[in-house]
Amino acid sequence: MRLLVKNIGTIVGIETAGCMRLCGEEMDRLETCDDAWLLCDGGRIAAFGFMETLGDMAVDKVVDAEGGMLFPSFCDSHTHLVYAGSREQEFLDKIHGLSYEEIARRGGGILNSADLLHATSEEELYRQAMERVREIAAKGTGAVEIKSGYGLTTADELKMLRVVRRIRETAPLAVRATFLGAHAVPRDYIGRQEEYVELVCSEMLPAVAAEGLADFVDVFCDEGFFTVAQTARILKAGRKLGLRAKIHANELAVSGGVQVGVEYDALSVDHLERMGGEEIAALHGAVTSPTMLPGAAFFLGMSYPPAREMINAGLGVALASDYNPGSSPSGDMRMVVSLACIRMKMTPAEALNAATLNGAYAMGLSRDYGSITAGKVANFFITAPMPSVAFMPYAYTTPLIRRVFLAGEEFVA
Repeated sequence: MRLLVKNIGTIVGIETAGCMRLCGEEMDRLETCDDAWLLCDGGRIAAFGFMETLGDMAVDKVVDAEGGMLFPSFCDSHTHLVYAGSREQEFLDKIHGLSYEEIARRGGGILNSADLLHATSEEELYRQAMERVREIAAKGTGAVEIKSGYGLTTADELKMLRVVRRIRETAPLAVRATFLGAHAVPRDYIGRQEEYVELVCSEMLPAVAAEGLADFVDVFCDEGFFTVAQTARILKAGRKLGLRAKIHANELAVSGGVQVGVEYDALSVDHLERMGGEEIAALHGAVTSPTMLPGAAFFLGMSYPPAREMINAGLGVALASDYNPGSSPSGDMRMVVSLACIRMKMTPAEALNAATLNGAYAMGLSRDYGSITAGKVANFFITAPMPSVAFMPYAYTTPLIRRVFLAGEEFVA
């Protein structure tokens, strides 16, 4: 289908073909085109330009943007949106003063979600997850990475990843899948953590690979979870099976997770609330994307990652939602962009690039997603007319997104 969008106030996020991510000072560059049109053909961006250059062309559908801005869809490279039920009791526990670590020690947190998931059918998990997928699509997300990690047994991890596969097959978004069996140590293995790592390496990973259920392997490398040595062992086992590394690192402590991620060419190291000069130096020049999850810091009342220090050091940072039931129960990437500006002092251009092109890079999708570029998949959204690009993160609760398009087709939740 050929789709023409006309009367666009501003096209935002234009990038040249071949640019996989932006780093350092480049992140504050946001190319735009005012008073514009955009043509999609076969689900991809075919061309765009100023309205004064729009001539006659054969199209199947015309959309009038009515002066609104057109942005590339958000690319959310870190979510846990396949889960059962909710954990608002822990929300109350936090209000009453318990920390994330204290809740985990009492059997809450990830283990609570594992119990709920075990008792929930695959069909029901899919139903619940698709509600969340439709929610994030309506809020402007066009590509998403989804992790397992609430199974913690071979059968339940496979159940989660089969749900992710079904989402990939049926949802209009681009979906990447990550095996996160090393999300926590299950109750049956408390005190026998090395045995659980052996289970992940010798049973879970081969089973996941045999069904082709994951693109990546992830480990929660942090204080109270998995050590650097255990993380390296899991990443090495995953690499032998063709799964690239992604890491939960430095959320709770300076854990060494950044360095082991870089050593194993992880596509991204995520969280990074606890970062120092050594971690920034390790990432300099690496293929690994530092990915920040300000929604988790906001919800847990933690310190925010040092975005300015990383960008000033020349790194190409990404932003993601961490959508999950315990520490970030929201997949609203526009709110993530606002938090990055308000709490981490990123400019609107830096935050938007981090949530689009660099987010796509952090899940290996920036060749086809993350910017307005001829040849890329036509994932974008149209806003109400706005006075400037900065108005998007500034007016953080105003309902600005009017229409969403995925692969050149209008999405209706």
